[in-house]
Amino acid sequence: MKAVGIFGGMFDPIHYGHLRTAYELQAKLSLDEVRFVPCANPPHRGAATVDAAVRTRMVAAAIGGQPGFIVDDRELQRTGPSYTVDSLEDLRADFPDASLCLIVGMDAFLGLPQWREWRRLLDLAHIVVVERPGWRAPESGELGAIVERHAARRSGDLRRKRHGYIRVEPVTRLEISSTGLRSAIRSGLDPRYLVPDAALNIIAETRCYAANG
Repeated sequence: MKAVGIFGGMFDPIHYGHLRTAYELQAKLSLDEVRFVPCANPPHRGAATVDAAVRTRMVAAAIGGQPGFIVDDRELQRTGPSYTVDSLEDLRADFPDASLCLIVGMDAFLGLPQWREWRRLLDLAHIVVVERPGWRAPESGELGAIVERHAARRSGDLRRKRHGYIRVEPVTRLEISSTGLRSAIRSGLDPRYLVPDAALNIIAETRCYAANG
């Protein structure tokens, strides 16, 4: 069964922490591809600093040449808030017979009950939770019960079904923050070796994080 990773986010800007996470999960979970899905209109946080089209350009530039990495701009094609459940419905229509693996950080996973129609996510995809030092998957309450009921004990389980598993997976943590990067750039600091050069070129060209931008 084909396995497709779904990596959504603001990518404001994309950085090596995002890329390393996707790279390791692609290898560990034997994902045929990882689709980077820039969020156009975040429903649970403030608006992005930079227009979605520019952020998507940065993602496309940053992942260029990496086998299996694909930029997916479907959220830019929709009006209204960018709800994950809507994107997964679209992806399930595109990949009816594939294993879909939604990649989320542990902090986002703990806030899952605030997401729109969050219980439906497992009817559309698996959820791969990126383990973070000092954070643990819940062991009690409704979310804890769901983790226990849907836990994938082996990474290979994700390729045996199209949806329905939760898998907590550790990756190398690079402590890079998009918020910190934006602040550093506005302060005149060079983010080289934190952000891919191809994305840096777009940042320089558009001055999207300039202090007066």
